[in-house]
Amino acid sequence: MKVIPLKYYDGGFMTQGFAFGGSRDKEKCEDVKYGSSLQNFLIDDGSEVILSDTGMPNDSPDMGSNPNMPLSMGKKVATFQEAFEATGYKVEDVTKIVVTHKHPDHTGELRMFPNAKIYISEREADDMKLTGDNIVRVKFTDGAYKNFPASQRITDSLVMIKAEGHTNGNSISILEDKEQDCYYMFQGDVTYCDAALKANELSVVFEDKEKARETLTRVREFVKNNKTIYCSTHCPEGYLNVEQHKIMEL
Repeated sequence: MKVIPLKYYDGGFMTQGFAFGGSRDKEKCEDVKYGSSLQNFLIDDGSEVILSDTGMPNDSPDMGSNPNMPLSMGKKVATFQEAFEATGYKVEDVTKIVVTHKHPDHTGELRMFPNAKIYISEREADDMKLTGDNIVRVKFTDGAYKNFPASQRITDSLVMIKAEGHTNGNSISILEDKEQDCYYMFQGDVTYCDAALKANELSVVFEDKEKARETLTRVREFVKNNKTIYCSTHCPEGYLNVEQHKIMEL
């Protein structure tokens, strides 16, 4: 079992007002910043190669940085394609892609993998107007998984979880690593930084605040009760947790 971060922006920052401001009053947010980056993840379970999300479009520019910005993803260190190729895998090796949600920093290079099955919630697929025989509209028909009410198993070791809030069709996925006796959680943007998970705070980006809160509560409960490597998309802990095999503690 391998999990490899695909890193393509790094060295950025986000304000606490951005990371916590969905649930904390603005005047109660401190004048502090957290590290920001951008990465997605490749999973090799020994029989299949799977991607969790597919990054910004390859032609996305270096976004620059202004100290007054609420979020800066940092310097572009690679295109998504370059980050993928650096793993040593080939496009044709990827059999499945599991999409957390519709935003372009998570779906920007789905087009790179025309032969992979793309697993995405039915709501997000409809919102993106996705078509094609390789699109699998996930309806979460496999019942509860741990403390989450709705799931769909994608492989023997990977489960996709209904986790609405950030978007109305948002999902997360959980990889069961039986050899290491732990779980990897690919949570998209349930939180933008690990500090927000620990503080139990929502970011300012959501389509349904009530459901976003419910999802965060369930994520925290799962992490408390299961040895979990928390794989964030927008902060350097996302790749460091994987590289250091660090179990999240709340």
